[in-house]
Amino acid sequence: MHSAREAHAAPGAYAPRALDRRSPLPLWAQLLDDLRRRMDAGAFTEEFPAEHRLTAEYEVSRHTVREALRKLRADGLVIAERGRASRLDTRRIQQPLGSLYSLFRELEGQGVEQRSEVLRLERTADGTIAGHLGLVPDAPLVVLERLRLADGEPLAHDTAYLPAEIAEPLLDADFGHTSLYGELSRRCAVKVTGGRERIQPFLPDIRQAWLLGLADREPAFAIERLGRSGERPVEWRETVVRGDRFTFVAEWSDSSPAVALAPRAANPSTVPHPHTSGPSAPRTSSPPNPAPSQDPSAHAPSEPAAHPSSCPSA
Repeated sequence: MHSAREAHAAPGAYAPRALDRRSPLPLWAQLLDDLRRRMDAGAFTEEFPAEHRLTAEYEVSRHTVREALRKLRADGLVIAERGRASRLDTRRIQQPLGSLYSLFRELEGQGVEQRSEVLRLERTADGTIAGHLGLVPDAPLVVLERLRLADGEPLAHDTAYLPAEIAEPLLDADFGHTSLYGELSRRCAVKVTGGRERIQPFLPDIRQAWLLGLADREPAFAIERLGRSGERPVEWRETVVRGDRFTFVAEWSDSSPAVALAPRAANPSTVPHPHTSGPSAPRTSSPPNPAPSQDPSAHAPSEPAAHPSSCPSA
């Protein structure tokens, strides 16, 4: 039985492709790539094929199939439980890096019901945040704090700050089931066109762990983002995402830019905690003050050195 999504897919999108036995790439790796292609196209939403079906479809040995499935399970894409058929891990959301994306649209596009609980939507002032946005310290801001839910389960705790002079109309918006960037474009005629973000492991504080349904000291992802409209900074965002429900995926090549290393911590083996200082500890009341870099080309505090992105939206 195929899902409605599969029924409307392009012909052949879910069909297996023949493996190239003359290729230097091992058969299990080719099989892995094709299964991922089919998964990205939306296949296997009802059930994941058993080993014997894959051996017949691809005309390969069971050992080849098992090696590809082992990799899928290791990557958290397929769940295998004793006595049950394998299935996709639909709780894990994949998000590409290095491109403009809206978390709202990405979740909807992956067939995940997305809604938010608005915890705060009001005018505020914060000198450090204003500095990130290139504003004077007492500049008025609009803050939007939300608990993001995917299929009814907590996914992310998200707080965005925008200059009040452009974002004032957002105070009348209902963000229960809409995107920040969509409302910013419709109500304020401001389009976010680019930005930068920093992603790192993080131990949520007590409130964040409670909101996200995490166990004590269960790690997550911390994301800091600076969004721009043209050259103007228009958004500073701090997000904590459940690590067990979110995966970041990046395409790379030999022409990719070099990696910028953060300053070495006093104890590199220690996972950052929100009560510690430094760039690796996102704040709950005020943002971190990044440690000064000895590299004169390093970014200023208002633009954290990070993987380039066109600033994700929610």
